[in-house]
Amino acid sequence: MFSGLEEAVYRNINACKQFAQSVRSAYGPNGMNKMIINHIDKQFVTSDAGTIIRELDVEHPAAKLMVLASQMQDAEVGDGTNFVIVLSGALLEAAEELLRLGVTTSEIADGYERALDKCLEILPSLICNEIKDTKNIKEVTKGIVAAIMSKQYGHEQFISELVTKACVAILPEKTTFNVDNVRVCKILGAGLLQSEVLSGMVFRREVEGDVSSAKNAKIAVYSCPIDIIQTETKGTVLIKSADELLNFSKGEESLLEKQIKDISDSGVKVIVAGAKFGDMALHFLNKYNIMAVRLNSKFDIRRLAKTVNATVLPRLTTPTTQELGYCDAVHVDEVGDTRVVVFKMESSESRISTIVIRGSTDNYMDDIERAIDDGVNTFKGIARDGRFVPGAGATEIELAQQLLEFADTLPGLEQYAVRKFAVALESIPRALADNSGANATEVVNKIYKAHKEGQKNAGFDIDSENNGVCDAKEKGIIDSYLLKFWGIKYAVGAATTILKVDQIIMAKRAGGPKPRAPAGSDDES
Repeated sequence: MFSGLEEAVYRNINACKQFAQSVRSAYGPNGMNKMIINHIDKQFVTSDAGTIIRELDVEHPAAKLMVLASQMQDAEVGDGTNFVIVLSGALLEAAEELLRLGVTTSEIADGYERALDKCLEILPSLICNEIKDTKNIKEVTKGIVAAIMSKQYGHEQFISELVTKACVAILPEKTTFNVDNVRVCKILGAGLLQSEVLSGMVFRREVEGDVSSAKNAKIAVYSCPIDIIQTETKGTVLIKSADELLNFSKGEESLLEKQIKDISDSGVKVIVAGAKFGDMALHFLNKYNIMAVRLNSKFDIRRLAKTVNATVLPRLTTPTTQELGYCDAVHVDEVGDTRVVVFKMESSESRISTIVIRGSTDNYMDDIERAIDDGVNTFKGIARDGRFVPGAGATEIELAQQLLEFADTLPGLEQYAVRKFAVALESIPRALADNSGANATEVVNKIYKAHKEGQKNAGFDIDSENNGVCDAKEKGIIDSYLLKFWGIKYAVGAATTILKVDQIIMAKRAGGPKPRAPAGSDDES
């Protein structure tokens, strides 16, 4: 059991500071990559905080609260996980200084909450761009570039265009946009610039039979093996002569042939199954010119059924017209030296689009996939709320400046906490500057100076040689309003929760005998 300031609160703050420090250096376009080897010895090389946090086994209970806050951000917005951790780490660091000066934790927490309310009040006035038409590819690409730039600096324009094409192609008229409908297929070889978007689905598989393409195909989807059906119970067949043996196997064959002929007669050109195709069944499928595709993943089968609008059938029966799916073209293609099966939908209302990523190593393609994932989530955010605030640390400094003015109007001890909140907000442009090798203090001072002169969108220019400042809006560095809104909210939530903990009581692991309390002492917990 740990209790009081020295033991519980400072310990928690230290653990969180170290944790925030470890992901802080991965923030921004020039953020360093981390190499993580997880519990099953799988290796990741990435600067995506969401992945880093997911693969780390965080033991410390206070640091876990920060992880939970950033996971909530991931679920809500899909990006900005690092922002939450860097900010909550900075808030706790600032709180530590106040605690040493004698301010109580509850006063700090109250001050932080006052500052949060003020921030959320100021944020709407900082909006610098709004995307109203989510089908306008040029506009949407501008909104996605910044999210991808922080992961793949240098290729952001190309990847953003891929993501925008994939998302706009499947944007539904009435319902909300589903992130799961943009699939990624990674194929080793060539370079990133050979990546492309296909409407429909791509699977890294071979077809089972001889037929390798079908146009305007009706599709039957089964979750069972395509083979001679095994009976439920075991039976013994007594065969007395060779003729009986021939007739017996012929009966089985003709039954299977009849089933496949019936399926063929209903117009099916492609059969997709989630289990194996028997040799006999393949023989008949080739005879009736039906293409056979096997998918091992039940999730892939579900997605495909949704794409082609088919019903997954649990046993080998002839599908009705309602159960059949339809696809404009199914064919085997060769990308690099990898054979793939492509289900291509020509119609504008295709339900799913696939981004085919090319790259030289698996690790590199995984990182591109993570960047694409952030881009797709940003598009989802645009579909919900198309407002943007300036990036590059401009929003944080403007908030900090207005908070400092707000602190002067507060009478109580809360004003110290509000001032420290403003200092904590500076940690975002500081992290950007540190990771770019610039002098963070000079950068922050220059941005403050520009904001004092009324340049609301002034942020850190990572391309400049002399710690320069740029107009974030003109440079196209814009962050989603939702990302900042939820990010600040979750960061403050995590920080205040950690500050309000003054006792950690660890229950002993089950199994061992509990230590006896010394005689005469009464346990105060």
